[in-house]
Amino acid sequence: QRHLVESGGGSVEAGESLTLSCEFSGYTYFRYCMGWFRQAPGKEREGVAVLDDDGNLRYADSVKGRFAISKDNAPNTRHLQMNKLTPEDTGVYYCAADETCRGMTTIEAGYFEHWGQGTQVTVSS
Repeated sequence: QRHLVESGGGSVEAGESLTLSCEFSGYTYFRYCMGWFRQAPGKEREGVAVLDDDGNLRYADSVKGRFAISKDNAPNTRHLQMNKLTPEDTGVYYCAADETCRGMTTIEAGYFEHWGQGTQVTVSS
């Protein structure tokens, strides 16, 4: 059974950092497309960052230079390093995965079949 679990959310003050992690299991794909999304209260879900199945990174303009996707030695774990957080970064953060996201021109939720349950990030001013 395919499963994604996010962790690492919390409450911080503006200017601080947080690292989110996404562990996915049950996949037999050799390569994955993996993305991070967020949803603020009263707003639509928006794409934040993606590491596609070709190894390319993309970031939303609002987080470029502050957020970065990385992976550690565990093959099915990805991290989202978030620096210089602002109150506008507040929301529930979701990781998503699928075998491929080829053809995706922006960071689009519709390309991802599998989603985690979300983790809350709150940034106070």
